[in-house]
Amino acid sequence: MNKCQKIKNMQVFITETKEEVYPLVKKLIPEGAVVSFGGSVTLSDTKVLDGLVNDGYKLLDRRVEGADVHKIYRDVFNADFYLSSSNAITENGELYNVDGNANRIAAIAFGPENVIIIAGKNKIVKNLDEAIKRVKEYVAPKNCVRLGLDTYCAKNGKCVSLNKENPEMSDGCASNSRICCDYIISSRQRIKDRIKVILVNEELGY
Repeated sequence: MNKCQKIKNMQVFITETKEEVYPLVKKLIPEGAVVSFGGSVTLSDTKVLDGLVNDGYKLLDRRVEGADVHKIYRDVFNADFYLSSSNAITENGELYNVDGNANRIAAIAFGPENVIIIAGKNKIVKNLDEAIKRVKEYVAPKNCVRLGLDTYCAKNGKCVSLNKENPEMSDGCASNSRICCDYIISSRQRIKDRIKVILVNEELGY
């Protein structure tokens, strides 16, 4: 994964355990910073969100009862830090992400001054073809089940597009609950170290 740092202009950190993640995040985010985050099982697995709340960071948190979610989606673009995981990370250092509302991939691509991506070793794949396959066979079905969405993949454990020969990246179901609507590949970055990737030597999230 050194290519991610040397070629892609992303800063890479490696931890052995999930318990090491939040202390590292806390070092990266200064006191008083405005922080937001995307939906992520990995952030829950690593207790990062709990830590941010307990340590009194200024959170743009759409989970708060009565929160204006759409306003938060837009305020995120002015945040100092945005935290997320990645659906897949290739051995060549590309981040591959698929979104339903596009708020997460939009923030990764542009807006927040810093983006921190936290990913377990299970997210690392050989190339973009494997990244696409991972989302269709595993990530999307798991997340649709978790969110209680009425999609083909939630019921059948894989994307409907896999029933045909040579499906395209964006092929999928026509459900209004579909979460595979927008796609982003983050490759070389113009702003050096804006994206910081924390790789954890454990399996985390989907």
